[in-house]
Amino acid sequence: MSPPANTGLDYLPLDGGWGWAVVFGAFISIGFSYAFPKAIAIFFKEIQDFFGTSYSEIAWVSSIMLATTYGGGPISSILVNRFGSRPVVIFGGLLCGIGMISAAFCTSILQLYICVGVISGFGLALNLQPSVIIIGKYFLKRRPIANGLAMAGSPVMLCTLAPLNQFLFDNFGWRGSFFILGAILLNCCVAGALFRPIGTAAGPVQKQTSQETEKAAKEQPHKSSVEKIHAKPVSLLPGTERKEDEDCCEKFNKYLDLSLFKHRGFLIYLIGNVLMFLGFFAPIVFLAPYAKHLGIDEYSAAFLLSILAIVDMIARPTTGIIANSKWVRPKIQYFFSFSIAFNGACHLLCPLATGYTGLVIYSVFFGLAFGMVCAMLFETLMDLVGAPRFTSAVGLVTIAECCTILLGPPIGGTLIDTFGDYKYMFIKCGAVMVLAGIFLFIMNYYNYRMLAKEEKERKETEEKMKDNKHTWTETVDRNSWDKEKMEDGPEMEPLREEQEGLKKEVNGMSEV
Repeated sequence: MSPPANTGLDYLPLDGGWGWAVVFGAFISIGFSYAFPKAIAIFFKEIQDFFGTSYSEIAWVSSIMLATTYGGGPISSILVNRFGSRPVVIFGGLLCGIGMISAAFCTSILQLYICVGVISGFGLALNLQPSVIIIGKYFLKRRPIANGLAMAGSPVMLCTLAPLNQFLFDNFGWRGSFFILGAILLNCCVAGALFRPIGTAAGPVQKQTSQETEKAAKEQPHKSSVEKIHAKPVSLLPGTERKEDEDCCEKFNKYLDLSLFKHRGFLIYLIGNVLMFLGFFAPIVFLAPYAKHLGIDEYSAAFLLSILAIVDMIARPTTGIIANSKWVRPKIQYFFSFSIAFNGACHLLCPLATGYTGLVIYSVFFGLAFGMVCAMLFETLMDLVGAPRFTSAVGLVTIAECCTILLGPPIGGTLIDTFGDYKYMFIKCGAVMVLAGIFLFIMNYYNYRMLAKEEKERKETEEKMKDNKHTWTETVDRNSWDKEKMEDGPEMEPLREEQEGLKKEVNGMSEV
């Protein structure tokens, strides 16, 4: 099994205390980030009739929103590294509110793409990554449990928003609903206020550094103007430009570590997740429309999302507790692979559900599988790369995933438009996720084998170094012993006889 990732932190995580308040804030931010793009699917049928669009065109609203949420990951990571999680989440909450309130006044589907998809989607991006990152700073031993509890915000919000959206639509229409939802999303600003900075405080360190700099400046003698002129770097050599380019790369890597693309475990995780997200969100987006297509009433169709969310709500913290156990945590990558394959199997069996009872059973198993995947989505990544590089890893993963997230629901909508049946969309999503789960299982087995081999080679190298050191010590001791023996050898006999003669003379004088 792989060795535990080195935290590399210069402080001890709290694993409790104010960390639970941070988990509550992340619960709200992550809940809105994941649940909101799915919950607005309640309005799709009516918006489609209002603008006269197709299934694939209306599916682009959620796709653009999800893709922007994930595609904005690197920008969010850079901002977190620069300013911290709290101001980034507060600014993201403001963007979410502005985007949805603006969407209430849209007069075309293109304007909805911009307001709901781009503006609100980017605001959710500024909520998602900082919330996940700050949990890794507050927790170490209890991190899987904390991640599971924070991720439970998604099903809780989905369970709440699905019937709430239907209620708002019945009373205020989709425009009034968007306006109210924009005001509700401003609660992300309150959640961000709970993200108290932790770790090496920037203020005291900067003050100490500035004081040391001032002290060193006072101790140095004053330089003459000629020395100051000669001290200015005025080199135009090509090596200087190369050095400046290297400095720029180093500065960029401080905010976004591109060396992760050389990390074997990270690349395996990235490829598997990019493939998985091609079929991850489309079934949720089309679950309520599929129920309405089968002739089920609107409130019962919305209740399917609530059932899914309730099971998901229980599954996430439960999965976090199981993943934190001593039996599963060393093999958490296998558990994650199984969860993805199980999710895909649920979608493959969904076309067998032709009535409301079948859809309820599908929603229960889908909620269980979905909760298992989401609870371990970021925990497995942190297990691979460690806490110090996790911020950059999240940003790079999300921007790679945004392409398949963007294409997933529209491809599903195209299949529905082409065949006039939802089952092909579910089969496509299920097949893709089963394939992703098998890929991750096989490649993680290979990665574990390689890590074990590298660890064995490292230990052998250390033993050889110890043996060489021991041999070198013996050689030095032997040489020193031979040197002492030479000093006491035959060439020292005349001196030894002279010393014995002097001793006899001294003894004779003392007797007289």
